[in-house]
Amino acid sequence: MDIQTRKLNFIQDFLKLQSEEAIAQFEKLMKNTKSVDAKNKLQPFTVDELNERISKSEEDFENGKFKTTSELLSKY
Repeated sequence: MDIQTRKLNFIQDFLKLQSEEAIAQFEKLMKNTKSVDAKNKLQPFTVDELNERISKSEEDFENGKFKTTSELLSKY
């Protein structure tokens, strides 16, 4: 079943609801979903942010602040 069909089925079922409590729960769910979506929206890095991260990573490597592949594999 494709997403459009699922949405239409959901809407039809929703319109049949008679419970104020059930409708309130759906409203709350939609509000929470929208706020989570807004928080999870990814923003691309700017060129300056990328260059800053590269510089920090290179500095960490030069100062020995890194883990080898073997260390990571043994930990996880």
